[in-house]
Amino acid sequence: MSKPILLSTPHMGDRELEFVKQAFDTNWIAPIGPHVDAFEQEFCQIIGADYAAAVSSGTAAIHLALQLIGVESGDEVFCSTLTFAATANPIIYQRAKPVFIDSDRTSWNMNPELLQEALEYRACIGKLPKAVIVVHLYGQSADIDPILQVCNQYRVPLIEDAAESLGATYKGQHPGTFGCIGIYSFNGNKIITTSGGGMLVSNNADLVAKARFLATQARDRAPHYQHSEIGYNYRLSNVLAGIGRGQLCVLSERVATRRRNFEIYASSLGNVPGIEFMPEADFGCASRWLTCLTIDPEAFGADREQVRNSLSVQQIETRPVWKPLHLQPVFSGCEYIGGTVAEDLFRRGLCLPSGSNLTNEDLERVISAIAAIHYGNGKSQTPLFVI
Repeated sequence: MSKPILLSTPHMGDRELEFVKQAFDTNWIAPIGPHVDAFEQEFCQIIGADYAAAVSSGTAAIHLALQLIGVESGDEVFCSTLTFAATANPIIYQRAKPVFIDSDRTSWNMNPELLQEALEYRACIGKLPKAVIVVHLYGQSADIDPILQVCNQYRVPLIEDAAESLGATYKGQHPGTFGCIGIYSFNGNKIITTSGGGMLVSNNADLVAKARFLATQARDRAPHYQHSEIGYNYRLSNVLAGIGRGQLCVLSERVATRRRNFEIYASSLGNVPGIEFMPEADFGCASRWLTCLTIDPEAFGADREQVRNSLSVQQIETRPVWKPLHLQPVFSGCEYIGGTVAEDLFRRGLCLPSGSNLTNEDLERVISAIAAIHYGNGKSQTPLFVI
């Protein structure tokens, strides 16, 4: 039986183990330490942020961000609908109400025009949201300029969920560094990983200092344990920060490899009837964290689920594009603004194996399997593997 080809697996190098060994040799086995400090500083240097706090997950970073800008029970928070549930779950942690916004076709991210219309209407009725969370999806930045402009116009803080877009750019600047607060994830399937972890960034020193305070159980300055606020155990381990430092050393290489994966897929399958790849908006450079495509069943001859199931039988892991949050049972009853763009992308969208440690043989196997579904019996009428 062929070996499994997975969606996006960790890709370790040599430096990670060196930093982890340093943590063991110096006995810094704690959620503080020199690797944590260095990881924050080095991360800021790479993405162009002023301050950063390393935390246990991207979800923790979003939760802290909502607290830092004062989201409370009953408040509304506008949020991208085409994303993982972890983007919106912290809104519920704060007993606030998510309001979901549809995607555009250009980037698959939050539609800036819908956001502008919604904020204009809310301003007229005196019911502006407490914050906006925009997601940079699958390694591509949202169209930040109009989103930031309208948020600033109505003085609504913008939180950027850049968990999937580390290494991408928007007009030469890293997504996650435009709004009030940016968040990143280092989960095991991301471009770089600490196995589990995240980062909160901001150009506001006070916000990041408060984030660190809340993330370490909100312990007051005192010789004894004293707490005036509720805090969390959200800080990143020094050991895991060592892994992150090693991963940062090869970030540009990992992005280049994933972009190469996309180019091979697109060159090999781009002319197959019914297949259309996630576009790269002209305002930025996508990291192609995952290579995503949509399938037109009539033109291709099979729908998304038939393709996914066929590949699964062949030990090739694929995933549907995110199910929009306004369709998720857990968010039933939440307000939704928009049309059917996100729903259509979910219905027809598929994420292909995209890891930076895939071999040419892996890519050829995926491409051949997809082409065979359309052409039948594996007799492709186009080159199957183009480099």
